[in-house]
Amino acid sequence: MRAYERFLKYVRVDTTSDPARAGELPSSEGQFVLARQLVEEMRAMGIADAVVDKRCYVYGSLPATPGCKGALGLIAHMDTSPATSGKNVSPTLHPDYDGGDVRLPNGHVIPVATFPELKKLRGRTLITAGGDTLLGADDKAGIAEILTACEEIQREGIPHGKISIAFTPDEEIGCGADGFDVERFGAPWAYTVDGGAEGEIEYETFNAAAAKVVLHGVSVHPGSAKDIMVNACSLAMEFDSLLPARERPEFTEGREGFYHLDSMTANVERAELEYIIRDHDRGKFEERKAVVSRAADELNRRHGAGTVELTLTDSYYNMREVIEGHLHLVENAGEAIRRAGLTPLTQPVRGGTDGSRLSFMGLPCPNLGTGGYYFHGPNECITVEGMDKAVEIIRHIVDIYRDFVD
Repeated sequence: MRAYERFLKYVRVDTTSDPARAGELPSSEGQFVLARQLVEEMRAMGIADAVVDKRCYVYGSLPATPGCKGALGLIAHMDTSPATSGKNVSPTLHPDYDGGDVRLPNGHVIPVATFPELKKLRGRTLITAGGDTLLGADDKAGIAEILTACEEIQREGIPHGKISIAFTPDEEIGCGADGFDVERFGAPWAYTVDGGAEGEIEYETFNAAAAKVVLHGVSVHPGSAKDIMVNACSLAMEFDSLLPARERPEFTEGREGFYHLDSMTANVERAELEYIIRDHDRGKFEERKAVVSRAADELNRRHGAGTVELTLTDSYYNMREVIEGHLHLVENAGEAIRRAGLTPLTQPVRGGTDGSRLSFMGLPCPNLGTGGYYFHGPNECITVEGMDKAVEIIRHIVDIYRDFVD
């Protein structure tokens, strides 16, 4: 079975993670549905120890073939982003894509002018959703590619070291590593298959934090509000104005960090703001958190103690700090990509993966491309050929690590 055929099955299972249930593992029951389906499939293809635990982590492994001493881990996540619906996904194939605007079944158009990487996919079989949902390539494509590579390796009798496999829940809401059992996983290092274009290697991520800002106002009838009302909606705007206006996601790129107001609820009496704070540089990251703290202190100075309550929570750190001690993971992935006929593309991730936290949990874990583009929305797409190439890259990595001992 080719990777895209598996993928078309997986995306029909709604595994949208739920931020309101973050930490429950899983945050949505659909993730268990897919997990059980994957365990059944893994056992049918000879991964005899495949299992899903009570927190919805799928584990399995292929023992090393006789004479092979190496070991390697492969990881992907089962949930899809809550940014766009993942319910009733209707995958649509566009054979021999012409490189132009893509019209989806519901009439939605993916314009090349806005999404120029589409031009590179001309002549391939493009896969999209129907226009009302995301597709789910992030990261069901990674799951399909890992299992397809393992199936091919077994079917063809290719020698390999131990291959440890895991599929995680709730990566999209920052909880994917919360219940991960590194010892049970049983590999000294791993790759997440959770990136973009095939041939990508990502081993730099943001340092990340979440800021919850609660602002307390005083509500009274506007007709008698003079010198009494304190409008929490106005306080929210005032708070946001104290952060650098040009250091938002829409104005930044590469290794530039940002402050992102991700959600806001407000009325006169109470406002709540949710920010994410990102920077690749640890020192600049700490300064960004200090800027947010100073903004809260300033509003409390202007309007009285207790006006603002700030909660800052670190989410993950730049995996490069760990990967630099295991650069063979980057070098060997680059070699595998070259063997597949591509030029490795190494770039910083403007986000994070399970590998960000797993690296700091003792499992060095850079990220590989799946062949997907424009994740988390109705413009998401992937190609059959890109998925095939991702499978080929995984196979080459497995070959390189069959006798590799650091």
